Amino acid sequence: MSRDELDELAAGYALGALDAEDRARFEALLHGDETARRALRRFEETLVRVAAERPEPPPPEVKAALLARIAASPRAGNGARVVPLHGRPRRSVWTVVLAGAMAAGVAAIAVGVAVSSRYEQRLEALGQEARTLKVELDRQASVLAILRDPATQMVALSGQTPSPGAHARMLWHEKAGGLLVAAGLPAPPPGKAYQLWAIVGKSAPVSAGLFTVDPKGTGSLRVPPLPGVSHVDVFAVTLEPEGGVPRPTGAMYLAGKSA
Repeated sequence: MSRDELDELAAGYALGALDAEDRARFEALLHGDETARRALRRFEETLVRVAAERPEPPPPEVKAALLARIAASPRAGNGARVVPLHGRPRRSVWTVVLAGAMAAGVAAIAVGVAVSSRYEQRLEALGQEARTLKVELDRQASVLAILRDPATQMVALSGQTPSPGAHARMLWHEKAGGLLVAAGLPAPPPGKAYQLWAIVGKSAPVSAGLFTVDPKGTGSLRVPPLPGVSHVDVFAVTLEPEGGVPRPTGAMYLAGKSA
């Protein structure tokens, strides 16, 4: 087999353009012919490179000239059709080139779509990270505002019977809300969460939010301002269903009186 014939088969194989018989012949060559394997690698690398460069469609006049050459190339100088091995007409090099250009165009589109999709996914991820960071910065800014205000109260909460070693601190401002930081609490069982309560005099406790703890027993809760609640007499934490309840039903784990 000549070098040109081998190159034609390698190019057609790389493009998936061979018929069943030519494909079988070339795959048989690949098993024992290093020259065939090198030719295939060369055409595969070329196709990937051309696709990555995102080629533009050729002008109409170039396409017309190329098609004219393809139409003329299978005939020899005496007008007889060239008959390759096994008596079957073989596609010319120009046919393979045209098929390569078409495949490269399709591959370029696919590469462009894939790259665009990756960038869109990355931009969405960056947008989500920015939103998360903004929420955290806003939370920290609100906590700093509470700490700097002389009207902020600090209430110490001590562990109760279910967990006497637990403890917590509650920063509370009647207009800005507050922040609870707890430690030493056991992990709540499945379907349960800790619920913070604000108690004013003999009025019914007001829910101030739900939280859970990490494996070390540490947890925190940012508490928004509570409508109608200014000075809180007692803060308490009970174990409740994870969705929360309107009134305390579970065991009390933490409690503390404000000054």
